[in-house]
Amino acid sequence: MNQSRESNYTGVFDTLLGWGAKPALLVIDFTCAYTTPGSPLYAEGVVAAAEASVDLLAIARAGGTPVVYTKVMYHPSGVDGGLFTRKVPALRRLVAGERLVEIDNRVAPQPEDLVIVKNYPSAFFGTSLASTLTAEGIDTLILIGCSTSGCVRATAIDAIQHGFRAIVPRECVGDRHNGPHDANLFDMNAKYADVLPKAEVVAHLKGLARTDAA
Repeated sequence: MNQSRESNYTGVFDTLLGWGAKPALLVIDFTCAYTTPGSPLYAEGVVAAAEASVDLLAIARAGGTPVVYTKVMYHPSGVDGGLFTRKVPALRRLVAGERLVEIDNRVAPQPEDLVIVKNYPSAFFGTSLASTLTAEGIDTLILIGCSTSGCVRATAIDAIQHGFRAIVPRECVGDRHNGPHDANLFDMNAKYADVLPKAEVVAHLKGLARTDAA
């Protein structure tokens, strides 16, 4: 039965979009809310993903790949969170001046990096991200961050809907539990993004750097 189901996917949900001409690295919500023990949003899987992303970020910057960050932050009243903060009340903690809002030091932005504040799962929803990428001639987004089943997935869907290729290095995204993490990697790879080993993404970025230097 399982074999039959899997054979039905062949040629339908196994296509790779591949890389475009100019990638950017999008770091989605690698904030202290997810990496600080005791936080209501803490997830060990996110900590592991952040640690796995340190050298990827260094390689991207060394090769001149633009790096963009997102973080979630709300007005103290929560009014800009709408129904999302009612559904997930723990998000109301994410206000200006709260340490949980800030990006984890292991993957901290550099002065040249753009940091976008968002209120909802997708990095595109209600932000200037699509316009910024288009103006810079970027056609491919490397998505790292958290959570795999939430903001990463929502961003991957919006990326393809806005005409951007999405690449997800599997070691560099994290979630609270392996079940939703693995299921959403499978589903993103089937429909919205290319889920690749981190080593393959690193090799591509290094190749771009060599080409630019030649």
